[in-house]
Amino acid sequence: MSDAPTHDEFEPVDVFETTAMDLRPGADDCYKCSTCDTSCPVAEVDDEFPGPKFQGPEQWRLKRKEGHDIDDSITSCSNCMRCDDACPSSVPLSQMHNTARGEYVESQRFGREALSALADGNPREALSIVREGHEGLIERLRNRVLANYHTSAWLASHAPRVANVVMNFGPARWAMEQTMGVTGEREFPAFADQTFREWWAARGGARVENPDKRVAYFHGCYSNFNTPEVGKAMVRVYENFGYEVLVPSQKCSGTPMFANGMLGDARRHAVTNVANLADAIESGADVVASCTSCSMALGQEYPELFALDGIEDVAAHTYEGVEYLRLHEDVEGALDGASVDDEFAYHAPCHARNQGLDTQAVELFGDLDGVTIEDVGDSCSGISGTYGWKAEKYDYSMAIGAEMFEHMEAAAGETGMTECPTCAMQMEHGTGYDIRHPLELLEAALVEAAD
Repeated sequence: MSDAPTHDEFEPVDVFETTAMDLRPGADDCYKCSTCDTSCPVAEVDDEFPGPKFQGPEQWRLKRKEGHDIDDSITSCSNCMRCDDACPSSVPLSQMHNTARGEYVESQRFGREALSALADGNPREALSIVREGHEGLIERLRNRVLANYHTSAWLASHAPRVANVVMNFGPARWAMEQTMGVTGEREFPAFADQTFREWWAARGGARVENPDKRVAYFHGCYSNFNTPEVGKAMVRVYENFGYEVLVPSQKCSGTPMFANGMLGDARRHAVTNVANLADAIESGADVVASCTSCSMALGQEYPELFALDGIEDVAAHTYEGVEYLRLHEDVEGALDGASVDDEFAYHAPCHARNQGLDTQAVELFGDLDGVTIEDVGDSCSGISGTYGWKAEKYDYSMAIGAEMFEHMEAAAGETGMTECPTCAMQMEHGTGYDIRHPLELLEAALVEAAD
């Protein structure tokens, strides 16, 4: 069984009171072994990317000296966080990368500076600031749109069928690539006719009341707007084990915002999430997420980056959905005698590996009657959330994912499995396979078989 991640090793730091964040102790722990660089999938395919060691410890050493700004290559980091897992000295690499990206993106904003120059009676200086800041403006706007997927998905959910047609209309995809730099090579994921939260409301909420076994479900954006079947599976499986499921009001976990340096946006979402999840914890619930990037954000990135009341509690009580069941229930025993006829090619997301969860699906389903499940290796899928949606990164994304595609096609199964929704996009894009979540297989084995 996979060990649960520990959550008490990170000191909360509020990066918004100052951009001169002191991470020197972490930088000093780096002894330049370059293990992080050799584990970095972006550095392997992009010769211009200097790697995690430079983006973390080296940049922070340089930042201590006057006249050194954050290097713009920080925006090429995909936030896969494999460097965290690889570092033998536990250097807080992803914390360094997140804060460096945040500082770099903040430094690119020029509106307030230009308005201040105007207010001081210096129109020429204001115009100069605008001209200089205009370079790269479209790319920054593109990144903000991608980072705030929660907003665009919420809008699309009001007319999902129209959105699905428009977003995947060939000329529209071409126009988005030409004007915004969103790759036209990918099909946009379909929006569901009914969101998970709409289904939850129509269902009447929880079907089980049990104050002694209670979980708060953090469904995230994708399970709500795109794949509500994953959220439904989570609810049905947990109710099968006697849990009362709560679904608190929530916003995006912030993962795409971290990856794009939008720390202010991420913090605003975190305020809502922490407050509502802390209330659920106070009522006796633990927090479970069906996306490994969401559980990573709540459990690691929040306490690394934000100082909010209740944040340590939320981090300490957050688990990935399958992980929590394996820690608290005899899931393997419950599967004895169950049978599902299918073959799966399983990919462990990078954010699952970072939490020690990379083998859980293979361990859980390896002895399930009728199921063949093959681990397709430890390579990165390459999409890394919004990274693979950027036109200038698309070829790198596919080069990173090539090994995974090859291993999937060599596996016996022609159905993929993963806990990460964007990894699922990449797996489907590269192979054409249907992709399932482990919770959906648990539902098929335990719940549908019992009906």
